[in-house]
Amino acid sequence: MRAALDAAAAAAHRDEVPVGAVVAIGDRIVAMGGNAPRATCDPTAHAEIVAIRAAAAALGRERLEDCDLWVTLEPCAMCAGAIAHARIRRLYYGADDPKGGAVAHGPRLFGQPTCHHRPEIYPGIGDGEAAALLRDFFARRR
Repeated sequence: MRAALDAAAAAAHRDEVPVGAVVAIGDRIVAMGGNAPRATCDPTAHAEIVAIRAAAAALGRERLEDCDLWVTLEPCAMCAGAIAHARIRRLYYGADDPKGGAVAHGPRLFGQPTCHHRPEIYPGIGDGEAAALLRDFFARRR
């Protein structure tokens, strides 16, 4: 999670919402990503999507069934869908997102009968630091 938190902090320095993600196989980081919708003019460039795309390219395959995703914020519906399609093995996330999250909140995508893949889910990893990054970022913008 440390690497994901560092990617989130780097995103904040680029004036992006501070969310970071890491795709790993065991202890080996395969890919990292930070939020980049503003820099790329791409509304789908959430940290999870950036990291999943980079991991798929690095590994040369679209299925990441042996990979774990570490992300600083509960994934939204789009990112949860990408996690399911990529067949991510385990999802570790930091801060809950009661407003925009889709794992423990909102649509709870992985609990839907139409969801064909459900990763193991481990919430609350590094949640204090992840939430502080978000709070500080939005406080500076107000």
